[in-house]
Amino acid sequence: MKLVTTVSQVRQQVRAWHDEGLTVALVPTMGWFHEGHLSLMRTAGHQADRVVVSLFVNPIQFGEGEDLDSYPRDLERDSEMAKTVGVDVLYSPTVDEMYPAGFQSMVRVRDLSMGLCGGSRPGHFDGVCTVVCKLFNQVEPDKAFFGEKDYQQLAIIRRMVIDLDMDVEVIGCPIVREESGLAMSSRNVHLRDEDQDASLSLMRGIDHGRKRVAAAGGSIDAAELVGEIEKQIETTPGCRVDYVRIVDCDSLVDVKTADKNSRLILAVKVADRVRLIDNGSLV
Repeated sequence: MKLVTTVSQVRQQVRAWHDEGLTVALVPTMGWFHEGHLSLMRTAGHQADRVVVSLFVNPIQFGEGEDLDSYPRDLERDSEMAKTVGVDVLYSPTVDEMYPAGFQSMVRVRDLSMGLCGGSRPGHFDGVCTVVCKLFNQVEPDKAFFGEKDYQQLAIIRRMVIDLDMDVEVIGCPIVREESGLAMSSRNVHLRDEDQDASLSLMRGIDHGRKRVAAAGGSIDAAELVGEIEKQIETTPGCRVDYVRIVDCDSLVDVKTADKNSRLILAVKVADRVRLIDNGSLV
């Protein structure tokens, strides 16, 4: 595996592969790899001839008071893990390389970015879209792989690719969970032993939603179900609901009826320290 740190290095390598007729996959990450990341890398390796993984903690997607400074980082650890799954290039640019002096352009997907995580993290998705757009331009991949845990992010990136005529196929991959059911996340490293039960409130909410929809024959009033799940989470010690929503799978607009075309999306603050997100279909 080759480690590269500049735009010119990664672009030169990918263009050489394309000249050979090889397909190239990109897996964008912020590092501190776990099995969820490795699953994306393996899937990318099965669907393309070469795999580039970007590792960049993107400062412009963090708001004031968020966890940019404490976000876990260990390039040596991540490099060793990427090697084990056959990654060809690990692209780890510096902030100055990604955002050189005078940088002032931003990419925004307006409507899809306004609610859910966009409501509690203003400007977050502008930062995500901008860095992903730059990565697509820098790497020029044929395919790009993202996890469904960040469901809103995946929908926004798909919309950006369509709207801006980007020549890349965006592929969403299923959520990878720990044995407990907790969705894998780099932020899980901040959870303490005493936070484990609270962290599982998200998965319990999804399970409750699925059981209620099944018992109702495949559809149920969405507002009623949201209220039940919010109450369940809020009565769990150490939990504070950021949002619980049932939305259309594509538009992310709130629906009146929870059914096969909708998705439960939720965010919860655990112990007032760690913000966790999760989502799932209800049928």
